[in-house]
Amino acid sequence: MNKLTKVGCSALCGSLAAISAANAGDLTVTGGADMTWVSLCKSVRGNPIGMGSNWSLKGSGELDNGWTVDLTIANTNANAYSSTAIALGMGGLGKLNINSGDSGNGIQKYDDVMPTAWEEAHGAGLSTGVRGIVSGVGPSSNIQYTTPTFSGTTIDIAFAPRIGDVDNADKTGGGDTHTSGSGHGLDVTMKINASLGTEVLSGLNLYLGGHESESLNGHTLENNAYQVVGAVVYDVGPFSLGYQTSGEYSGEDNSTSAFNVYKNQAYGIAFNINDDLSFSYGQMKSRKAGYTNSNLGSATNGREIEVRSAQVAYTLGGASVRVASVEAENTFFSTATSADKNAVIVSLGLAF
Repeated sequence: MNKLTKVGCSALCGSLAAISAANAGDLTVTGGADMTWVSLCKSVRGNPIGMGSNWSLKGSGELDNGWTVDLTIANTNANAYSSTAIALGMGGLGKLNINSGDSGNGIQKYDDVMPTAWEEAHGAGLSTGVRGIVSGVGPSSNIQYTTPTFSGTTIDIAFAPRIGDVDNADKTGGGDTHTSGSGHGLDVTMKINASLGTEVLSGLNLYLGGHESESLNGHTLENNAYQVVGAVVYDVGPFSLGYQTSGEYSGEDNSTSAFNVYKNQAYGIAFNINDDLSFSYGQMKSRKAGYTNSNLGSATNGREIEVRSAQVAYTLGGASVRVASVEAENTFFSTATSADKNAVIVSLGLAF
C-alpha cells in the first residue's frame, strides 16, 4: 500500500455539508496482479496463459460529529474503471452505502459464502453455466442501509430505483430502461452470529437474504422476480464447514425459455494448516425446473449441473500460489457427453 497524499474530503462530501464539516483525510492506492495457467480436458484448448491486474483508490475522512466517510474507486483488467462506492458511518445509527453496482451490496454479497482456499467451486476457471447465483440489486446502482449489530445480528436493506442502471455520474440519471422489463429492486439480508454467549458456538454464522424486483407491464417479465438465499458456516479450530441453498424465480411465464425456476445447493470444507497454507473441497449443484409455457410440457425437467473442486493455497508475504482441480457434469444444463469437463488451474497472485 502506497500513501499518495492527504486530501480534503469536503469535495467528496459536499452534499453532507449540512450535517457536519469534514476533516482532512487520507487517499491510498492498492493493487494486485494474477497470472494463471489453465489446463482443460474434454474441451477446446487454446493459449493457457491468462493475466489479470487491478488497483483501487481508497479515501477516508471524519466529520466533526465523529461520523466517518469512506470512498472506494476500483479499476480492473487493462486499467478499466469498475465501480465506485461511498460509505457513511453514522456511529450508533448504522451505516449508509451509495454504490455504483460493484456487487458488494444486497443479496449478492451472499451469493457464495462457502469456505474455500481460493475461489468458489464453480468460479475457479472452468465455465459451467451455473444459473441461479443470486445477484439482486448488487449489479445496479443502489443505496444500502446497515443496522448496528445487536445480539450478534446485522441487517442490510438495499434498494435500486431501476434494475440494470449503473455508474450514473453526479447530477445525471440513467437512460430509459423501461424496455428491459425490470423496475425497482429491494434486497433484505441478515447475518447472525448465533453464539448465544457460548465459546463453542462463537464460530457459527447464519446468512439469510431475499430479493424482489418489479416487473414492468408489457414486457418479457410477466411477474415480479424473486431470489432467496440461506447459508450456515461454522468455524472450529483450523476447520471451516459450510452449507448453502439459494433459488431464483425469473418472473417469466410465457417466454421461449423452457424454465423459470433455478435452485442451487453448495457445501464446502476448508482446513487451515497454518496462517500460510490451506486446503479446501467444495461442491455446487444447480438445477432448473418449472415450465414457463404450458406448450413446453415435453421439455426435460430438473436437469442439473454438478461442479466439484479441490483447492490448495500457499501465501508467502505478498505472493500467493493457488491450485484448483475442477470437475463439472452437465455443464450449461446439457446431457451431451461433451458437457462433462474438468480442468486444473494454477495461479500466482501478487499484492502491492
